[in-house]
This record gives sequence, C-alpha cells and structure tokens, in this order.
Amino acid sequence: MYRSIIKNKTILFYLIGGGVSRLGDILSGMAFLFIVYDLTGSEVMTTGMVIAGTLPYLLFGLVGGVLGDWLPKKRLLICIDTIRIPFLGLVIGLFYFELLSYLLLLVVSFLIQLLGCFFNPAHRAILPLITTEEDRTTVNSINDSLTRGITVLTPILSVLILRSVGPIHFFTVDAISYAISIFCISKLRFKEVQYEGKRTVKEIYKAIMHFMKWARAERTIRRLFLLTFFIVFFNTWVWQVGILLALEEISTNGEELYSIFQGVFGFIIICANLMIPFFFKKMTLKTYLLGSTIWAIGIIVIGTFYGILPLFLGAVIVGIGLPLAGLARVYLLQTLVPQDMLGRGFSFNAFLLYLANTLALTIFGVLVSYFAINSLFIISGVIMLFPALIFILLLLSKLVTVYTRRSPIKFFK
Repeated sequence: MYRSIIKNKTILFYLIGGGVSRLGDILSGMAFLFIVYDLTGSEVMTTGMVIAGTLPYLLFGLVGGVLGDWLPKKRLLICIDTIRIPFLGLVIGLFYFELLSYLLLLVVSFLIQLLGCFFNPAHRAILPLITTEEDRTTVNSINDSLTRGITVLTPILSVLILRSVGPIHFFTVDAISYAISIFCISKLRFKEVQYEGKRTVKEIYKAIMHFMKWARAERTIRRLFLLTFFIVFFNTWVWQVGILLALEEISTNGEELYSIFQGVFGFIIICANLMIPFFFKKMTLKTYLLGSTIWAIGIIVIGTFYGILPLFLGAVIVGIGLPLAGLARVYLLQTLVPQDMLGRGFSFNAFLLYLANTLALTIFGVLVSYFAINSLFIISGVIMLFPALIFILLLLSKLVTVYTRRSPIKFFK
C-alpha cells in the first residue's frame, strides 16, 4: 500500500517539499523567540512575538483561502516561497550589522506568517488533486507522520545549530527549506479548474460569505466545523500548558519528563498514523467521533489517576484518538468540499483552530487559578465526550422510533 504511494513522483515531491518546509517553519519560529528574548530580556515582548505569529491567521486566514481557490495553486506557492526567502536574508544581514530591532523582528514575523495564510490553504488543496479517494487516507497518514516526525527531531537539530553557529542560522535553514520547497512544487503535476470571475475586495467578501452559506447548508461539514471548534477548545490548554504544569507539580524533574513525554507522544502518533489506513479506507463523521472519544478518555485517565505513569498512559490513548480524529477531519474536507472551494475549506478550518486555541489559552489561563490542574483535565475530558454521547442518544432515539412504528416481530426481521 505505502510502496505504491511512494512510487508516485508527484505525491513524493509533495510530501518531501511539505516536510522540509515544515522543518524550516519550526526552526524560524524558535529563532524569533530566542533572538527577541536575547535582544530584550522581556517575557512580555517575547509573548508579543508569539501573538504576532498567530494574528495573521485570525485576521487574514479566510482571505488566504479565497486566493488559494482563485489563483493557480502551483504558481502561487512558488511565488510565496520566493518572497519569503529575502525576508529571512534581511534578518540575517541586519543581525551581522547589529541593526536588528524588536519592531523589525515583529514586522518580519507578522509578514512571514501572513504569507503562510495564503500558502497553507493552497498547499492543502493540492493533495486531493494528486490522489484518488482510495489513496487519500494513506497519503494523509504519511503526510501527518512526516510532520510529527520532523516535530520530534527538530529539538535535536536545534541543539546542534545552537551549539555550532547560533540561533540566527535557524533562519538560514528555513531559507534553504523554502528553496527545496520551490523545487519540489515545480515538479508537481496536476490539473485544476481555473477561476474566471472578478478578483476584487468585494468579491473576496462575497466568496467568503458564499462558502459559509454553503457550509451551513451542508450538514456533515457544518457539524464537522462545530465539532472541531468544540474539541480543540477543550483540548488546547490541557495539552499545551496543562501537561507541563502537571509534570512540574508531580515531579522535581518536570522539564526533563516533559521532553520525554513529547517524544513518546510523537512516537505513538506516528505509529497510529501509519496503522490507521489499514483499518479505515474511507472516513465519516462517526470516525471523527470515535477518534475524539478515545482522545477524551486519555485526558480523563490523566486527570483521574494523576501521576507520572497515568500521564504516559494517557499520552498513548490520546496518541491513538487524536490522529484518527485529525485524519478523519482532513479526509472529510478533501472529499466533501468542492474543488473550487477547497482553499476556503482549509482556511476556515485553520481559522477555527486558531480561534479555539486563543480563547482556550485565555479562559483556562484564568480558570487554573481557581481549579486544580487534574480537575481541569477531568472537566475537559468529560465535556469532550458530550458529542459522542449525544450521537448515541440520537441513534437510540431513532431505533426507538423505528421500533414503535413496527411490530416487534417485523422490527427484528
């Protein structure tokens, strides 16, 4: 199964280009934080840099999806990567002339992420154009495994760079990754429907509204978006912040255990990603609910038993449920959203993720002052189970309705 996918040169170039580009993005994101903190010594200004990296997706993410649908995707992606390289070169040059300032770094970070708003939806929208529906789950699995693997390996590479040439050359690696991405994208072969309508600001607004109206009318997509926001909202804080705080509370070696935890979690997700295509060729909203249920159970286990071993057991359970839900979401978007709206589909999905993340970090950041950490895990996990419980109740309700309309003998025939 995997062998035939890898033999497809277009898919192979897509995966390599995306993986290398992801490596560069992670390193440059770390570089902005390291250099700003070295430059200012301020936690507040460092936090401001994080916000500068997320704001573009909330402000312009939906616009990026429209342009991804309107413009030729291959040409758009190559142009964006080409533009990003000089920005990184500017930062490196000013660093050596000792002319870097916080404001400049803030602006460059914002602009690079802004370009990402236009790059990511178009890049995501290409995958359905180069795969068959039967192969889509497998390719999504490889793509996600590659991304996770790079995330796990990045800390090792970052340590080597920090000890040899310093954090400024994280940007050098990122620039090289964009050059490799340009080469890989140039090798992609696919056909797409060209947009022939007007391209004005007013039409962009109309296109966004048109997609939202379409999504609202499509029951499966509407439910998928609502579930995505709901599940991510209750997962974000516990997984991004809560795990670290829990390990610090449980152990005197919290930071070391956190690094090990992330490695174990990444390994489990990679294994799960590679196994899922053997069990799920096609995915539905039920698949998403199954994944989110397993995901929620893992969080409840951590909060209920609250210890080092339960934390790692919870990581194994979440590491199975999270990729199943994630792959189901991507598969449904790729399968149900029309080709001429795929960019908007993925950009709206990303917008919901960033919005859920921002709200969750803000609200739970306040709640942790009033609730114990393990209580927040339990509360979040139990609430995450609600969609699956509602689905079961609705299913039972339908069965009861069918039963009451038929005689018992006919019902069981």
